[in-house]
Amino acid sequence: MDPLKQRCCQSARRTDNGWVTSNDSDARAAAPASGTGSNLSALRDHNAALVLGLLRAAGETGVSRLELAAHTGLTPQAVSKITARLRAGGLAAEAGRRASTGGKPRTVLRLVPGARYAVGVHLDRDEITTVLADLAGRAVAVRRAPLAFTAGADEVLATVGREVAALRAAAGGPPVLGAGVACPGPLDHTAGVLHRVTGAPAWDGFPLRAALAGRLGLPVVLDKDTNAAALGLAQGCGDGAGSFAYLHLGTGLGAGLVLGGGLYRGPRTGAGEFGHQVVERDGPRCGCGRRGCVEALCLAAVARGDLADAARVLGVGAANLVELLDIDRVLLGGRTVLAHPDGFLRGVAAELTAQARTRGGSGPGVPVALAPGGTRTVADGAAQLVLAPLFGPHRPAFAAQGV
Repeated sequence: MDPLKQRCCQSARRTDNGWVTSNDSDARAAAPASGTGSNLSALRDHNAALVLGLLRAAGETGVSRLELAAHTGLTPQAVSKITARLRAGGLAAEAGRRASTGGKPRTVLRLVPGARYAVGVHLDRDEITTVLADLAGRAVAVRRAPLAFTAGADEVLATVGREVAALRAAAGGPPVLGAGVACPGPLDHTAGVLHRVTGAPAWDGFPLRAALAGRLGLPVVLDKDTNAAALGLAQGCGDGAGSFAYLHLGTGLGAGLVLGGGLYRGPRTGAGEFGHQVVERDGPRCGCGRRGCVEALCLAAVARGDLADAARVLGVGAANLVELLDIDRVLLGGRTVLAHPDGFLRGVAAELTAQARTRGGSGPGVPVALAPGGTRTVADGAAQLVLAPLFGPHRPAFAAQGV
């Protein structure tokens, strides 16, 4: 089996995100806390992931073997063996030579993005979006189609199978490592099983990951739509992810949390049910069964055309997150936000500024911005569910040191 695909299979079973998930006990146990390499044979895959991650961060300019050794803590001999395997597998290639401080010029290596691909699938309540992403995370093919998520498993599985097959065929059938699937929560990411999805209770207890793996013939990683989006956004932060919340308002409302640079799911993978915090005890009934949830209030305001009130309610919820978690920034996404971006940015920013002033601040509050990616934010992030485990800890853009 392709060693990268084997690693994807192991990740789907272990359900980590490489080393980007700060609360994953398997990842903490297997990966050195410093993020440097180990020469123990048991961590061969981990060391290869560190090297792949640096190759990806270096981009087209590439990186020398000595630079790889300096940044990973591996010996030059270990780096040479790893890069030889990567080149033999078509994953790395020479990118020229670079002058050194002494001796002959150093050979520079780069990642070959088109060597392998990952499928990202976003299952919304009424639409499916699929992307085919290369190893650099760039989408090379995209498809969208109607979807009736509430119609039940048979119809949804058939639609996913049809769309993924068409996506791969349109791209010429390139080698695919696996599929990342993002859908509404709550769900058990570890077991790959859906819980009682708001508005679609029939999915409760359904083993969606296993069913899709059988349908697609690929390793599958399942997560909530907001978690997938947050993971993809964290991978795209060139200066480090820090701590942020991604708030997704579309047919529902949820959050993906990145804390200390890692996606946070919680010990039962249930973190991020942002839409079901109660902010009005006697408010309208929510699909979850309670009253006054942020999601119910937001969607009711949108339905009656009061976008200013919807933005205010979303801002109140965002301010609660800032108060609780002390995050660095808030990112907004989802079709409802994207249809009225300026209004939602103003409304959320006003509530965050008001929250900051209650703490004695005189300037604006925590910054709020639209999430990059537009309507593809979740689908692109779903592809990262497959790709992230291959590359070790997320790193800022690589700068050559001239060694």
